[in-house]
Amino acid sequence: MVGGSILFAAPVYLSSCSKSSDSGLTTTPGTGSSGAVTIDLSQSKYSNLGTVGGYVYYQNLIIIRTGDSQYVALSKICTHQGCTVGYSSSIKEIACPCHGARYSLDGTVLRGPAQRPLTKYDVTVNNNTLSIS
Repeated sequence: MVGGSILFAAPVYLSSCSKSSDSGLTTTPGTGSSGAVTIDLSQSKYSNLGTVGGYVYYQNLIIIRTGDSQYVALSKICTHQGCTVGYSSSIKEIACPCHGARYSLDGTVLRGPAQRPLTKYDVTVNNNTLSIS
């Protein structure tokens, strides 16, 4: 009786840990086209990026200010089960609140259960504008 229950539940359990879609960049604000994302840092909604250690979410990205004019853009989607990750500036790690996976600032897995890194995107800074591709 127990064996049958396990077999019945297995597809549901296994599908919950399947690979998530990691599309990261979807549109350029104001253009509706695919490709690079441009962010105007002078807008108040990006004020958290005004200090080192601050971060914001934009579409499927987490953007983190790591230093003077230095930023990192990664997928905000945990590669284990698709939860939204967050950043801890005190330990300089990205963590998934669902199952405890941890990532470095370059997206590599520091602690499972995730096995694949977060997708990392190129970031360029020009005055008050970030371009992410």
